[in-house]
Amino acid sequence: MKMFEEFIQLIYPRLCPACQKQLLTDEKILCASCLYFLPRTNYHQSEEHPLQKIFWGRVLVENVTAFFFFEKGSSYRRILHQIKYQGQKKLGFEMGKMFGQDLKKSSFMQTDLIVPVPLHPKKERKRGYNQSDVIAKGLATALGKPINNQLLIRMIENPTQTSKSRYERWENVDGIFRLTDPDFIENQHILLVDDVLTTGSTIEACAATLLSVPGVSVSIAVLAYVLES
Repeated sequence: MKMFEEFIQLIYPRLCPACQKQLLTDEKILCASCLYFLPRTNYHQSEEHPLQKIFWGRVLVENVTAFFFFEKGSSYRRILHQIKYQGQKKLGFEMGKMFGQDLKKSSFMQTDLIVPVPLHPKKERKRGYNQSDVIAKGLATALGKPINNQLLIRMIENPTQTSKSRYERWENVDGIFRLTDPDFIENQHILLVDDVLTTGSTIEACAATLLSVPGVSVSIAVLAYVLES
């Protein structure tokens, strides 16, 4: 079996999604070097960190964390690009699963249900999947938590957030999300999952929609946090 796998790799080599070097047989997702140097935030181990401040005075969230830092020019940006634009659903799932392993001994285990940030149906059909959904499924597998990707839906296909100010980004997402079954999540602690966090406007709008239900609390987990240059 091992010889067969090695033969297949000669024809179709598996590449590290970060550095693009060929993966060895025992390297599953990232090469050993990229895995070792992955810029993890470890925010789940801290009570105070910069991500919490993003939502201060905007929306009440219990806990916020990100798996790794995202910097322009970093080789790790390729991971996000492949998950979001190149159909690498398996990579998104495995990165979410790896993220979940980090969160297993943290307060994020106190959540009841995992909900991915939704795409508009038109955009999801065009892309073929929702990258936040595949990341959330990996997290759910690692944490042993249920996931619901039908609960929160995006009603409006809003324009891109690129080049917008923080206030413009908020205006761009205000009121575009809706719950399909609010009663289902009453008194539950929801873990809201997305791929990338910049200003937090989209996640804030999602959280506000969830928090409109009595007894609901919200925590947030994103795969990458964009460091401002």
